[in-house]
Amino acid sequence: MDDFIKYNYHAHTERCQHAYGTEREFIEAAIRMGIRRFCFSDHVPSPAAPGYVSGIRMRMDEAKEYHDEIKALAEEYKDRIEIFVGFEMEYTPVYFKEQIKLIDSIGFDFLILGEHFWTTEEDGPWSGTPTEDEERIRAYVDAVIEAMKTGRFLYVAHPDIMNYNGQDCVYEWEMTRLCKAAKEMHIPLEINMIGMKEKKQYPSKRFFQIAAEVGCDIIIGLDAHTIEHITDVENYKECVDFARRLNLHLIDGSDLL
Repeated sequence: MDDFIKYNYHAHTERCQHAYGTEREFIEAAIRMGIRRFCFSDHVPSPAAPGYVSGIRMRMDEAKEYHDEIKALAEEYKDRIEIFVGFEMEYTPVYFKEQIKLIDSIGFDFLILGEHFWTTEEDGPWSGTPTEDEERIRAYVDAVIEAMKTGRFLYVAHPDIMNYNGQDCVYEWEMTRLCKAAKEMHIPLEINMIGMKEKKQYPSKRFFQIAAEVGCDIIIGLDAHTIEHITDVENYKECVDFARRLNLHLIDGSDLL
C-alpha cells in the first residue's frame, strides 16, 4: 500500500500485558500493508521495589526470550521485510544502569524513549496524569533532556504525553526547552498514532506548534498494540494531515538504523 507508513519503530507484544496478537501476526499484517521495516519496541523490563509487580511490562527474565524470538522471526522473514528488536524505555536514574546492563547483555537494535514515569513506575505519577504543578512538567522535561544526553535513544515517543493544564507560559517555556534540546541533538519527536486514534491528550497541537517553530524532526509511530493498529490507514492519514497543517518537518525514519 503506497499511502501508508513504511518504517515503524514502535510496536509492542503480548508480554507487556496490554497488547494482543502474536509477533508473527503483527509481521504478516505489516507485510500486507507494504511496510518495509517493522520494529518491535516492547516496554523495557524494570527492577522494582520489593513486592511490586508491574502490570504494564515484561518481567526481567523475559527479556532474552523476547529478543531471541524476534531475531528468529527477522531471519525467517528477511526476504520479505526488515525486522528489528528494541525497547521502549523510561529514563529513571535509579534503575537505568541496571536496565542498560541487562539489555546490553542480550543485545538489541535500538531504544526509543517513552517517559511514562520520570521517577519509577511504582512511585509514580504517570506523566499523563492531569496536573497544574509546575514542578511536575519541569521534572518531566529535565528527565527527557537527560535521557537524550545519554545518546542511547533513537527518538522520543509521545513527547507530549505530559498532561500539564497550568499556565500557558510555563508549558511553552518547558516544552520549548525540550524541543530545542531534541533539535540540537538531532533526535526526532514522535506523532503517536494510538494517541490520535484514542483522542488522548497527545498528539498535542500546542506542543507540535512549538516543535514546528523550533524546527524539530518529526516521525510518525504506530505504537501498535493490536493487528488493527497496523492496518488503520485512516488514522495514519489523520496523523499526516496533522503534520502538514502545522508545517512540521516530517521524516520517514528510513535512515535511523
